[in-house]
Amino acid sequence: MSENTVCCAPSPATPVSFRPAPVSPERLRAGTPEYRRASWALFLGGFATFSLLYNLQPLMPMLAGAFGLTPAVASGAVSAATIALAMALIPAAILADRLGRKPVMTAALVLATLFTLVGAFAEGFNALLVSRALLGLSLAGLPAVAMAYLSEEFEPRALGRAMGLYISGNALGGLSGRFFAAQIAEHADWRVALMCLAAFSALTVTAFWRMLPPSRHFRPSGGAFAGLPGHVREIFADGGLRSLFALGFLLMGCFTSLYNYLGFRLVEAPFSLSAAQIGMVFLLYLVGIVASNLAVRLVERLGRANTLRAMVGLMVAGLALTLAWQLWLVVLGVGLFTFGFFAGHSVAASWVGRRPVPARALAAALYLCSYYLGASLIGSLSGLAWQFDAWLGVAGCLGAGLALCGLITWRLGRVM
Repeated sequence: MSENTVCCAPSPATPVSFRPAPVSPERLRAGTPEYRRASWALFLGGFATFSLLYNLQPLMPMLAGAFGLTPAVASGAVSAATIALAMALIPAAILADRLGRKPVMTAALVLATLFTLVGAFAEGFNALLVSRALLGLSLAGLPAVAMAYLSEEFEPRALGRAMGLYISGNALGGLSGRFFAAQIAEHADWRVALMCLAAFSALTVTAFWRMLPPSRHFRPSGGAFAGLPGHVREIFADGGLRSLFALGFLLMGCFTSLYNYLGFRLVEAPFSLSAAQIGMVFLLYLVGIVASNLAVRLVERLGRANTLRAMVGLMVAGLALTLAWQLWLVVLGVGLFTFGFFAGHSVAASWVGRRPVPARALAAALYLCSYYLGASLIGSLSGLAWQFDAWLGVAGCLGAGLALCGLITWRLGRVM
C-alpha cells in the first residue's frame, strides 16, 4: 500500500474505504532536475524579454539619422516599449492570478516576438513607436509573473540563486539583443536586424514553453480586481517596500539613461565609433551576469542594505570614469556602472519577494512597474540634459539620481 494512502478501519456496518490524504507538493529544491529545468527556463524567459525590449538601444543614432530626430525623441524607440510595459504589469499580474503563471508568460513572449517582426516593416517612426508600445504591453506578462512564480515554486533557500540566474538571463538577453542588432544593422539594416532577432526569439520561446514546469502552488484568484485597492494600500503601508520601489525606479532610470546616450557620445569625436563598434561596448553586459550571481554571496557577507550601498557607490565611481576622454577609461566606467546596477537590482528584487505581504505577485509587479517607469521617464528626460550640455549634462543628471539612491539605501538599513 502506498504511504500516501490511509486505510479506514472496517466495521460491521461500514465497508472498507480508501481515501488519498491531501499531499502538498514540495517546492523546487536546488540540485533536482525540475529545479534546473525551471531555473533555465526562466533564464531563457529573461533573455527573451531583455533582447526584445532593448535591441534598438545601440541603433538610436542610426534611427535619429534615418528619421531626422533629436537624441531625446529617438529615445522613444526604447521608452515607448518600457512605459507600456510598466503600465501593463499590474493588469498582467491580475490576469496571471486568474489564468495561471505559465500560460501568461508564454503568451507574453509569443506576442512580443510577433510585434518585433511587425516593427521591422514600420513605414515611419510613429508606426515604429506603435509597434514598440504593443511589444511592451505584450511583454509585461513575463516580468510581472516570473518573480511570483519564483517565490511560489522554489524553496526559500533556493530562491536567491534562481533569482540570480533569472536576472543573468536579463543581462545576457540585453547584451545579445543590443550586440547582434548593432552588428546586423551595420552590415544590412535595422529592419533586417529586427527580423533576425524575432526569428531567434521564436526559438527561445519554444524552449521556454517546453522546459518550464507547470505551477504546483498556484491557486486561481477570481476576485483580484475587487481586492486590488486594499492590497495596494497594504503594500504601500510597508515603508521598506516603498523604499525598494523608489530605489528600483532610480537605479533602472540611471542605467537606461547611461546606455541610451552612450552611443551618441561614442559616435562623436574623439571616439568616432561605428554602430558595430558601439555594439561591442554592449558586451559589458557580461559583467551583469557575473554581478547578479555574485550578489548572493555579497549579501551573505555584508547584508542586503550594505550590499546596496556598496553597489550604488560603485555606480557613482563608474559614472565619474565615463567623463574621461580616453576610450579605455570610458569602457571601464561603464563596466563598473553595469556591475553595480545588476548586483543592486538583484538584491532589491529578491528583497521585495521576501517581504511578508499577502499579495506577493502584486508587490513584485509594483516594484517592476517602478523599475520600468524609471527606464521610461528618466531615460527620456535625461535626453534634455544631453541637449543642454551633451554627456556632461547627462552625467550630472545621473549623479543626482544616484545620490538619491544612496539616501534610500541608508533608510533601508533602518526600516527593514
